[in-house]
Parts: sequence; C-alpha cells; structure tokens
Amino acid sequence: MKSVQKKKQLLKILIGAAWIDGLIQKEERDYLNKMIAAQGLADDQEIAALLSELKPVQPSQCYQWLEEYLGGNPTTKDYQKLLESISGLIYSDGDVQIQEAQLLTKLQLLDPSQDSYKSSFEKILKTIQKLYKKAIS
Repeated sequence: MKSVQKKKQLLKILIGAAWIDGLIQKEERDYLNKMIAAQGLADDQEIAALLSELKPVQPSQCYQWLEEYLGGNPTTKDYQKLLESISGLIYSDGDVQIQEAQLLTKLQLLDPSQDSYKSSFEKILKTIQKLYKKAIS
C-alpha cells in the first residue's frame, strides 16, 4: 500500500474508532483534526466526509478497515503506529468506553510480535472451548 493510502487508511480507522461508542467526543474530534493536519490530508474529500459526522461509521466498518490496514502479515512498525494512534484517540477524552476497550483488546490480539495470528486465533478458540465445556458440564 502506498504511503498516502496508508496514512488515509489509518485516519479512516481512527475516525471509525472515534465512532465506535456511538458518538465522537469533542476531545476525539480535536485529536482527529490534529492527526489529519499532521498527515496533510485536511483537503481529502473522503476524510472530510467521514469527519463531517453526517453519517456515523459502523463498528463493523471500523474493524474491516483495521483488517485491511494490517493485512495478512503486518509489520511491527505499522502495528505500533496503529496502536499508538488508536490509544491516543481513545484516551484523549479521559473516558474509555466498553466498545473502545474491546477494540484495543482485538488490536492486541493482532500484535505481530506475539507468536502469530494463528496462535492468537488458537488461544481464543481454546478459551471458547473451555468455557463451552464448563457450561455443558
């Protein structure tokens, strides 16, 4: 993915993350505006439309953008940039909502420095299996 496209994709994810709890807080909007200016994308029509708040970004869209950004084999650099940016946004208003915590948890499971995506998936699957076995016994 080209550098400009990568920056734009990151900003889309951040806008989606700001919407994940149902509304964009003032502090989150301020954080987004700083990020957009820093990336030189203040004049981008797609970003402007997403930030206009006329139509909310659904959580499923945010998660889809997240997966597209990281791809099948993300670099540690891309992952760290994403984690830092999302964390900065989420903590900008001083209040972490459940949906935001869930997003951070999902993001941590995608950390390329961990064993691997498969092992993360396998860990989740084993946890679910244990819970299911407890429930039926």
